Amino acid sequence: MEQRIIELEKRLTFQARLLEELNGELIVQQKRIGLLEKQLKSVMDQVRSGGGVVKDLQDEEPPPHY
Repeated sequence: MEQRIIELEKRLTFQARLLEELNGELIVQQKRIGLLEKQLKSVMDQVRSGGGVVKDLQDEEPPPHY
């Protein structure tokens, strides 16, 4: 009986440690997602405003083979 209790305590300790590690990783992932969302919004805003990504046709130089 006592051996079973010891085994259960070991499992509980392992699970508690694992839960803490997973929680830490989840926090890191949430921060990364937040940063990526901000970066994506910035890129989308630049594309929507034409932020120099594509020039107007009359501003484009012809390719060198012309």
